[in-house]
Amino acid sequence: QVQLAESGGGLVQVGGSLRLSCVASTSTYPFSHYIMGWFRQAPGKEREFVGSINWNGGGTDFADSLKGRFAISRDNIRNTAYLQLNNLKPEDTAVYYCAAGPMSWLTHAAEEFEYWGQGTQVTVSS
Repeated sequence: QVQLAESGGGLVQVGGSLRLSCVASTSTYPFSHYIMGWFRQAPGKEREFVGSINWNGGGTDFADSLKGRFAISRDNIRNTAYLQLNNLKPEDTAVYYCAAGPMSWLTHAAEEFEYWGQGTQVTVSS
């Protein structure tokens, strides 16, 4: 079992930055066992993939539209994954979710992630 808790969301102006955190509590396997992913869901829209990171942070993958503005990292000592949001735009307004999956490959597919946090709201004002 893995429990995930996101934090760091809030209200930010266009062009601003935020860093989201996702703290994991694991029971069976260590945090480093899991691929970590970030997804977001805007009002009235489907959930979409943001990015993912492999077990040691050596590999990342992003949605094509977000490459260059967002970054993912992880700290396996602190059981925490991070999503750095830069140069934010109004269309980045959404609830951001972190997710954990036991697979050994990076993926965009939400259904491959077994564990999800409750989400943190990011609102970008113009």
